[in-house]
Amino acid sequence: MNPLIQRYLRGEYAQGKRRTIFCPGCGNGIILGYFVRAIDELKREGKFDDSRLYIVTGIGCSGNTPIPLKYNIVRALHGRALSVATGIKLVRPDAEVVVFAGDGDLLSIGGNHFIHTIRRNVGVKVILINNMLYGMTGGQVAPTTPINAITHTTPYGNPEPPLDACKLAVSLGATYVARWTVALARQCIQSIKELLLHKGFGLLECLSQCPVYQGRYVIGVDRPSKIMDYYLRITEISSEPRYGEKITIGKFADYEKPTYEEIVWSMISKVGRVMHGEG
Repeated sequence: MNPLIQRYLRGEYAQGKRRTIFCPGCGNGIILGYFVRAIDELKREGKFDDSRLYIVTGIGCSGNTPIPLKYNIVRALHGRALSVATGIKLVRPDAEVVVFAGDGDLLSIGGNHFIHTIRRNVGVKVILINNMLYGMTGGQVAPTTPINAITHTTPYGNPEPPLDACKLAVSLGATYVARWTVALARQCIQSIKELLLHKGFGLLECLSQCPVYQGRYVIGVDRPSKIMDYYLRITEISSEPRYGEKITIGKFADYEKPTYEEIVWSMISKVGRVMHGEG
């Protein structure tokens, strides 16, 4: 058995007494593996303290991705993961707070929170698992579904253009933004490592396969390996985010500026000194 399973997964999962709910070939389990490998590499390098790690998830298949892990995990309401993560970061500014979210969860009902968490530069790290539709609830159209795509709620084709989460994040001033496909293991793991070490809001979008709904209806194939091949065909590396007939992948932003929690705690400290007559 892989030693990482024993080291990072809860006992019932590590011992095989409980299994994940992912469908065969789902990208969520692959991303979970990437996340564990990234943490393990950073710990061996002496760069990351996972005792301060908190994980927040939303609703949907993506929300189940980190559940087998041994860490502190909070399941938020649909679309509200960033609000909960912001609360944790404000109370525990020394904590490392990671959010796992799906494209429907984060960009539809959670879109408002996405905008303002970036605007404030809250120091949370978001791993967006994008399968281009709502997977858990039956394959409905989502904000990232390609135009003209067939889904269970757009049987004659999706009339709406897709939303580019990375382009939106860059335009709002997100300090770390990257996008890769699950088929590119080395790049995904490296970006997760960079995300975990970054100060300020960070977004990593992972283009992930859903063989049951996305594969059969949006793409027209249901073999996971074929969907991963499809992602390699429709993506190209660039420094500028673009989400259309060709989707650009790569790192689009990486810089630092004061975080929301730093500013808030500085204000609290200043008010405290004034109230005690110290300034």
